[in-house]
Amino acid sequence: MPGENLTRAEAAERAGVVTVRSYEVALDLTTGPTTFGSTTVVRFAATAGASTFIDLIAPAVHEVVLNGEPLDVADVFADSRIRLDGLAAENELRVVADAAYTNSGEGLHRFVDPVDGEVYLYSQFEVPDSRRVFAAFEQPDLKATFQFTVTAPSAWQVVSNSPTPEPVPATHATDSAVDASTWTFEPTPVISTYITAIVAGPYVVERSELTSSDGRVIPLGVFARRSLAPHLDADYIFEKTRQGFAFFEEKFDYPYPFAKYDQLFVPEFNAGAMENAGAVTFTETYVFRSKVTDAIKERRVVTVLHELAHMWFGDLVTMKWWNDLWLNESFAEWASTLATAEATEWHEAWTTFAAMEKSWAYRQDQLPSTHPIVATINDLEDVQVNFDGITYAKGGSVLKQLVAWVGIDAFMAGVAQYFKKHEYKNTELTDLLTELEATSGRELGSWARLWLETAGVNTLRPEIELDAHGRIVSFAVLQEAPADYPTIRPHRLAIGFYNVVDGNLVREHRIEIDVDGERTEVPELVGLDRPQLVLLNDDDLAYAKIRLDEASLAVAVEHLADITDPLARSLVWGSAWDATRDGETPASEYVRLVLGNIARETESTTIRTTLNQLALAAKSYVTPGKQAATLAVVGDELWRLAQSAQAGTDSQFQFVKFFAHLASTPAHADALRGLLDGAVTLEGLEIDTDLRWEILEGLVLLGRADQAEVDAALAQDHTATGQQSAARATATAPTTEAKLAAFASLVDSDEAPNAIVRATTQGFQHVNDPAVLAPLVEKYFSALITLWAERSYHIAETLVVGLYPAPLANTALRDATQDWLDAHTDAAPALRRLVVENLAGVERALTAQGADA
Repeated sequence: MPGENLTRAEAAERAGVVTVRSYEVALDLTTGPTTFGSTTVVRFAATAGASTFIDLIAPAVHEVVLNGEPLDVADVFADSRIRLDGLAAENELRVVADAAYTNSGEGLHRFVDPVDGEVYLYSQFEVPDSRRVFAAFEQPDLKATFQFTVTAPSAWQVVSNSPTPEPVPATHATDSAVDASTWTFEPTPVISTYITAIVAGPYVVERSELTSSDGRVIPLGVFARRSLAPHLDADYIFEKTRQGFAFFEEKFDYPYPFAKYDQLFVPEFNAGAMENAGAVTFTETYVFRSKVTDAIKERRVVTVLHELAHMWFGDLVTMKWWNDLWLNESFAEWASTLATAEATEWHEAWTTFAAMEKSWAYRQDQLPSTHPIVATINDLEDVQVNFDGITYAKGGSVLKQLVAWVGIDAFMAGVAQYFKKHEYKNTELTDLLTELEATSGRELGSWARLWLETAGVNTLRPEIELDAHGRIVSFAVLQEAPADYPTIRPHRLAIGFYNVVDGNLVREHRIEIDVDGERTEVPELVGLDRPQLVLLNDDDLAYAKIRLDEASLAVAVEHLADITDPLARSLVWGSAWDATRDGETPASEYVRLVLGNIARETESTTIRTTLNQLALAAKSYVTPGKQAATLAVVGDELWRLAQSAQAGTDSQFQFVKFFAHLASTPAHADALRGLLDGAVTLEGLEIDTDLRWEILEGLVLLGRADQAEVDAALAQDHTATGQQSAARATATAPTTEAKLAAFASLVDSDEAPNAIVRATTQGFQHVNDPAVLAPLVEKYFSALITLWAERSYHIAETLVVGLYPAPLANTALRDATQDWLDAHTDAAPALRRLVVENLAGVERALTAQGADA
């Protein structure tokens, strides 16, 4: 039996039989805390006489009526499918069921606010979870119109893809004690099941509007929970939305395709956001109740614009099958970064992209599980694990390379043609490439084969020969590929020459060239004086790891903070980290490089990314005999940097946050206790609610705060965020007993909602002495098969990754992981992939430790 899976072959076969016309979905949200009423009427054409199935995950199905004939539910409903035999040319199917709320962020998620007891609901349907709410042909190429009718408490807001109608008193609410109303929405345009949406609850809403390029007035809404509403900066969200609308409508030459645009910040969300047509949901961590870094503020803007870009690319024009998920996400990633840099105040968005997205892409692309951008997606489980650094970050990077290859104007012209030709339809990659070839004049088939159908990342190095006077007599770019993925690719890239001028390292010369093959001569640079720093891939056009020649590396290490251009600095930071991860540079040297230069870094995301890499280097990549001493030095230096940073700056804030996370000595504990109690103050730094939790977690880690203090903090902050922070702090306690308790709370019970699961795993892995996790190794591997079988995908993935005792990073953990893989060759491919990636992290740490030794 297929369980809840669906194969690509089954989807293609069903699409050959069925053409869906419309859905009418009636939901009754007054039936109690565990289930809700769901009635679906779907009209569809079919091959006469054929058989197929419709998808539904529900604890109870009461009625299935096909073309007026009641079907035996027990006979036709099993294993997430309702079998449909003897179809007519035109069909009407009616399904009446009880559907279940979830606490995993999939389907219709139900949350009770601990502040006021209010209930909040939101849907999350990508990839295959609209079938948890209504009967659906759950695949992206069976588009239809959707008409939702929702009965809910009268005091609630109810939001879907179409504009919210005026409610009327309900005539059939299940619970007569509830004052209920019914909202009957207009049918949507033709869209896919996974971008439909239902959001309901006593949300607070701010409203505005804008005028689209075609003259329509588009209503705007921004929503948040009542207890978070005082922190909602809706005016800023509206401002970024207007900037994005103007940018995309002009660049895409196509007016916004839907009737309204609501943005809803919802609790316990698994991702950053979801592009439901006209009803985008966001993680409510983007409602800032405490101070956040500039990196998070900028990330929120990129996310707002990412989801807005999807209204065209993904919602108006949708992939035929999930193998083109990468194109959907990569386009939104690229377009949102472009819009952020050009239409908002965050002008250094491409530096952020280099620091965060590309580092994620390079890391993912060097795992054993790497795959071509156009991945083989055989079934739904394949899709779930491919929401990864290849799909988003490498894809976005390669699109940036494609734009450099064909030119931005030709690229945008091709995209505009693509939207016009394929509006409200489904497409494949070749449909986009056809338009780009027409507007650019470039043949893109071979480019696509080399970049999209092969895996792995190339490394580029300069080879420079000089004469006696220091002039260049030969300059070449050398390209290499890993043995497992030997593809040599074409790159469009820039080369920058940098020299120290008045104490700053500035670019004095730049050329842009096409690199192809293992060696590309660059005659344009012959005869020039050798600069102090040669930077390949200047401006970060290409997707490739770069290495600095020996002389440039020495200058970069000495003068990294003197490089005036933030993007160039980010590239040098990235090159140094790549060399450390690859075991070419000792981790101890990377630690010194960071501590010596991070004080003058100006870009918030570069600081955040670099300090996260510093933490990994100090805890896992430095040779084990030096880790404790290195961690002590890192803590000392972060505290010194926090004390000397300019008051109130983002740098000061980040140095304090990372100091709290990496504190390891009694002196560090004294400093944290002083910050928490007010005995130690830093000018310009407020110890607000969320920072107080981070400092408390650091004290728990060092054994200087106990569970009673965590409980007292939770009593002071009895909110959803407070509950998550308390769960994380509790799991951080530095004893094997505490780690066992955290493990048991997630493995022995499935009651914890997704946000508590995630927070607990973060605390579980937060250790200074990884030995406390050693007794968990056997328990972890014993639990894997059961967890994968019994938990929803998102919860299972969080547990498989988050409970892996990765901080141990030793040969015993490596061997135990390999033994499990050898013994479970028949485990689900998605589960094996996650374990393989866990193993790869340990193997890379062992390689780095060897280099550091």
